[in-house]
Amino acid sequence: MGRIEIRICGLGGQGVILAGQILGRAAVYDGRNAVQTQSYGAEARGTTAKSEVIISDTQIGFPMVRKCDILVAMSQEALDKNVKDLKDDGLLLIDGKMVKNLPKINAKIYSVQATQIAEEDFKERLYANMVILGALNWLTKIVREESMEKAIKDTVPKNSFTVNLLAYKKGRELGAFHLMV
Repeated sequence: MGRIEIRICGLGGQGVILAGQILGRAAVYDGRNAVQTQSYGAEARGTTAKSEVIISDTQIGFPMVRKCDILVAMSQEALDKNVKDLKDDGLLLIDGKMVKNLPKINAKIYSVQATQIAEEDFKERLYANMVILGALNWLTKIVREESMEKAIKDTVPKNSFTVNLLAYKKGRELGAFHLMV
């Protein structure tokens, strides 16, 4: 696989930091090098937040994403702010409930109704991050499923592991997302 740079962005409170931490941990469980960084507004909830993950087969010299291969956008504001950093021919994965206006870019664009699925199936929006993480891993096969499931188990509180895992698996289901034109 070489090296892949991923940015997961959204609003504070959507779990983008947690999603990045889980993805980075899963990559390490796969025996790869990984670094995860994060940033968010001073207010934390409701302001833009991002989690960056670099996964590489070789040593990672610089821990920040310069141009991402994959951009995951969980809000319109986050997409608008971060889309400029997506490489040409990159992959854009959006939360279709939260993002309505797509830019004209040279990328593969996928949509998953992560927030809607989380609300309907799990009665809480906060599981949208796991739904979108499941869709991301299904699309990219970036880490092994066993590693992702172990990373979820080792990262989330024990009392919420089952529902987080179910939300992740829901995101992997075929038909949960579709390629945008």
